[in-house]
Amino acid sequence: MSSFASYLIGFIILIVGLALAAYLLNIPGMWIGVGVIVLVGIGVLSATSRTKMRDPTVGTGTGTTTTTYVDKRPPTGPNA
Repeated sequence: MSSFASYLIGFIILIVGLALAAYLLNIPGMWIGVGVIVLVGIGVLSATSRTKMRDPTVGTGTGTTTTTYVDKRPPTGPNA
């Protein structure tokens, strides 16, 4: 199972628990539905941002590396 799927399943279990608690507190069903829809959207957004593929760093995966040379000169003052 991918990390995206396990994250989403855990978030859905959390949403079901919160919806059940809201029902037991006699919150109207329409507002429970609105909360569920909003939380599912937040869950999908956070799951995709946490599990997205990272860009490979320079030099990995291709077998080649690049070297950057920096020219270091002494600082010049106003009377130099």
